[in-house]
Amino acid sequence: MADYIYSMETRLTPDQQTGVNLVQEIARHGGLNLYLTGGTIRDLITGFPIRDIDLSIQGNPLKLQKELEKAGISVQGVDEDLRTLQLLMPGNVRAELNMTRAEAYDKPGKPPAITAATINEDLRRRDFTVNAMGLSLNPGSRGLLLDPFNGVADIEAKVLRVLHNYAFLEEPVRLIRAIRLSARFHWPLEERTQARYDAAKENNYIEYLGKRMIGYELEQLAHEDDPLNIMRALEKEGWLKVLHPHWTMAKIDSGDLGQLVKTRQMMNELGYSIETGPMVMYFLTSRMSDKDTAEIQRVIPRRDFVDKWKRLESSAHDLTKKLTSKEAAVPSGAWKTLSQAAPENILFLSLTVRQQAVDQKLKNFFGKWRQVKEKLPFPEMAELRITPQLPEYPEITEKAFLLLMDGRLRSHSEIMNFLKPYEPPPPPPPPAPKRGRAKATAAAGSAEATVPAKRGRKPKGIVAPAPAPVPEVPAQPVAQQAKPPATTVATKQAAPAPATPKPAVTKTTAAPAKPAAAPSRASAKKQAKPPVKKAVAKKATPAKKVAPKKAPAKKPAVKKPAVKKPAVKRLAAKKLARQR
Repeated sequence: MADYIYSMETRLTPDQQTGVNLVQEIARHGGLNLYLTGGTIRDLITGFPIRDIDLSIQGNPLKLQKELEKAGISVQGVDEDLRTLQLLMPGNVRAELNMTRAEAYDKPGKPPAITAATINEDLRRRDFTVNAMGLSLNPGSRGLLLDPFNGVADIEAKVLRVLHNYAFLEEPVRLIRAIRLSARFHWPLEERTQARYDAAKENNYIEYLGKRMIGYELEQLAHEDDPLNIMRALEKEGWLKVLHPHWTMAKIDSGDLGQLVKTRQMMNELGYSIETGPMVMYFLTSRMSDKDTAEIQRVIPRRDFVDKWKRLESSAHDLTKKLTSKEAAVPSGAWKTLSQAAPENILFLSLTVRQQAVDQKLKNFFGKWRQVKEKLPFPEMAELRITPQLPEYPEITEKAFLLLMDGRLRSHSEIMNFLKPYEPPPPPPPPAPKRGRAKATAAAGSAEATVPAKRGRKPKGIVAPAPAPVPEVPAQPVAQQAKPPATTVATKQAAPAPATPKPAVTKTTAAPAKPAAAPSRASAKKQAKPPVKKAVAKKATPAKKVAPKKAPAKKPAVKKPAVKKPAVKRLAAKKLARQR
């Protein structure tokens, strides 16, 4: 189920998908079941281009006409007998919305009796198995494929099979349709279908063909991708004269028709959506008399289609006048004129133009002028910060393109002079980074020692005392950060002076430290303010506590040499006494 929905969403063009969604929403609001049917499902599965949309609704589609027109869908034809609407959706998408119906034929060639029916009964009345399939678009069964006659198998086998034995007798137009589909897909008729086709042709069932069905087949010829191949197959079977007695391959403009197919393909690649049906019919009947052409136009059911066919020459004549006017004398003017024209008029004029100047402008429009766009954007646009993010960027590039075509932007200076007025103002400078409080961060651990500043000034984090007159104050933080050498502690606690030079130095430095400690504290009290005094006191107390804790671990190592030195002196004295 999901696979067919995925195929529908990927195989339909965006315009076709939009049109189907519009009809689906209208049917849902009306409480009607909607199905995608007929040739649309066939082309969806086969992979052939989906030319038009066939929709079937369980109900009367004529009641939805106003809602369809409000949604932007043009109703081009109404068949009240069959209760069918012929639609033209946005993007030149052709569609047909018909009622699910059952048909009963009393006599060959006469219109059948129409009654409303279910979707399954509607599929049974169709012509070939490959056309008797439906895809549900309803919320409860969306994506469900209805294939009561195994049309998918015939698609895989690439054959055409009629649904029942009386198919060609009830609708003789199916003889023409069988040849048209066989020539388009290059599929043969299934064996029994071929036998029934030969019998119907031999019994001249075609004489029961009605004018309404002839008009339908005529319009289908206009939408074929390769109409010449179809016309040759129809002429070979003798059906071309059935469509019109004076119609032969000699009455067809084969050269322009072949060029039409090539130019249409080129314009499709450039992104144009073109309805080429009226032009195809113009070239298929270009060598027929006006009377014969008018007879063909009268039997085609879509009047809007016929009106476009009739207006082709007058529209091309009006476009020729615009291209030869003063406004289109320069390339930029001709480009504007052609860009605003309908794609169908441009295509038809390119095939029927007789003036060399107009023909050259049309060639430049499809070739040379489009190559000029490759020079955009200019490198100078990046230098001046003119980027696609600017709202006026499309307008700037369009103006630059028109000036380039006219040769007015050749040098760097000309390009800069054009772009300067569109240069956006420079971006504002980035905000300056906030200055961090480095001193406050460094002194975060000693918040209590911070000196408060006066109001209106930034507080300065000053850590304890002024070190100038007192030598011991800077020595205390050093004692906290680094461990003192063992000899220094020993010299403070041991009474005898060591003989080595190191302890002698420590003795001299350590001796004045004790008497100097008192005046240093006194001077600190006099000079420092009360907050500083508290900070110094707090720092001094931990220094006294740390020294006794560390001293006991190192006392034995320091005291041993102090005890041994006097013993050595006594032994030396004894030796001297003996010698004497």
